[in-house]
Amino acid sequence: MTWSFPIGRLLGSELRVHVTFFLLIAWVGFSAYGSGGAVGALWNIIFVLALFACVVAHEYGHALMARRYGIRTPDITLLPIGGLARLERMPKKPGQEIAVALAGPAVNVVICAVLFLLGARIGADTLSSVENPNADFWGRLALVNLFLAVFNMIPAFPMDGGRVFRALLCLWMDRVMATRVAATAGRILALALGFYGLSSGNPVLVLIAVFVFFAASAESQDVAMRAVSRSLVARDAMITSFETLTPADTLNSAAQAVIRSTQHEFPVVDTSGALLGFVTRARLFAALAGEEPRTTPAVSVMDQNIPRVALTDGLETVLEALHNGAPAVAVCAANGIMLGYITPENIGELMVIQGR
Repeated sequence: MTWSFPIGRLLGSELRVHVTFFLLIAWVGFSAYGSGGAVGALWNIIFVLALFACVVAHEYGHALMARRYGIRTPDITLLPIGGLARLERMPKKPGQEIAVALAGPAVNVVICAVLFLLGARIGADTLSSVENPNADFWGRLALVNLFLAVFNMIPAFPMDGGRVFRALLCLWMDRVMATRVAATAGRILALALGFYGLSSGNPVLVLIAVFVFFAASAESQDVAMRAVSRSLVARDAMITSFETLTPADTLNSAAQAVIRSTQHEFPVVDTSGALLGFVTRARLFAALAGEEPRTTPAVSVMDQNIPRVALTDGLETVLEALHNGAPAVAVCAANGIMLGYITPENIGELMVIQGR
């Protein structure tokens, strides 16, 4: 995920933090400082960090359950609104998807139970004092874990309950339709959260509503796209009319190519037509903004880690590579000669043409 950076590895997955997470910490500290001073701000920040440790445990619940079914979790990212475990794929069997979805909230229930055993108590006033740094720390943490478990079980995407709902619907309808129903429930929930957040003056709820709305829409589009891709191959989606660069071209040559074309990425090929890598507009602009001499060879900013597929490889393989962050996927012949390439943009155009 862009704008995130790794802070270590745990149990086989890379743990990442999104830069906006620190905006949440700053906001929590600033809000608490007004009522409780420096000590209150410090305790509220510690509480948020403890809460996000529980969020990490929640995401690892998903990751470890998915591993039982042979599904890897490359990374887990902390966001201001929670965590995101990126599974390399979702289980196709409804029972497995339900197990993976329930594993996260189950972790929060276990944490809550352990805190109760250690003496934490939830009283009638605990809910109203969740943001009060002077209230019982462990009681508040137990309550928030209980809330996370209940909230995540709402039957709407992208909550875990939405995945359970989708898996159950798959028993009576195809996966694409089931996803649409669960995603529609997610969008309705997002609108309700957004309205309540605006009317109550709660910016965090509004932020959550925006995330839920777009995540639900993205899940529906992704499942529909993958359903179409099963009947298509790389040849059906590749761009065949494009400009290329050579190893001798400079940054200035690449800049001129950007101006005279609509391409966002430029393949660099040798004299035989074999692919060496791609120069993307983002890398080119970063080099020019950094005052790199325009006579510098363009290969200095070339991305060499470009996935390659054959003409008859399934489009699902291409989608996996693009979802893993590749700027493009090259379609090459057996001898390495580049025949075309595929980007997220022209995949989207293909889906529109296919009527999805």
